[in-house]
Amino acid sequence: MWSVTAMSFATTAIAIPAASLLPMPLPSCWSYIGISAVLQVGYSIFLARAYRHGELGQVYPIVRGSVPLLVTVGGFVLAGQQPPRSALIGIALVSGGIVSLSFGTARAGTKTLVLAFVTALFVASYVTADGMGVRLAGNAQSYAAWIFLTYGALMPLAFLMLRRKLIVVDLRTPETLKAMTGGVVSLVSYGAITAALALGELGSVSALRETSIVFSALIGRVLLDETLSLRRILACIVVTLGAIFISHEA
Repeated sequence: MWSVTAMSFATTAIAIPAASLLPMPLPSCWSYIGISAVLQVGYSIFLARAYRHGELGQVYPIVRGSVPLLVTVGGFVLAGQQPPRSALIGIALVSGGIVSLSFGTARAGTKTLVLAFVTALFVASYVTADGMGVRLAGNAQSYAAWIFLTYGALMPLAFLMLRRKLIVVDLRTPETLKAMTGGVVSLVSYGAITAALALGELGSVSALRETSIVFSALIGRVLLDETLSLRRILACIVVTLGAIFISHEA
């Protein structure tokens, strides 16, 4: 909770000048901005709780692997989007490949599974809301900036309500610098994903977003000298095949 709140300070600091320089989002998208920001606060809270009760190797694959399937359903029900068969196969492969990373770890408890799935529902819900809202905004970057401004106002309040104490951010500590850097990276990536949601099918864009698992495995091997197990290699191959299937929809 402290880390995501510190990240929100960094994103707010960048979003303020961005929002002042970019054109205002059109009035029709403001409800989506509010809904998305609230859902992202919920996501942050439940993600922290999920990690408190479960291992990273259990929670992360369940959350990230479930999202593309849930967004595909949300896009169909709420936006009338029906991806072609090749894209549906690709989405299933991406989700299945990521979820398979949780196999072989210690069996997750019921509470961990519930928290991970609820977290995935929050992610899928705000991605679906963004996919609908950004198309009404007139400018994807401006839409993203105002979501970060709204989220930046709500996240510290949520922290204060849950922890009942003020957060002290010391810019001299390595932990704070890491959190703030993560906030900057998240803002850039979020701006990119909202621009993509304005152009493509929600489920397909969400699935392609989750192919980051392949890049993280390669970065871990090259920069951190982590071992690439056979299970991780196979999961990355399945995810990559899914991305290839999705590309055929274009």
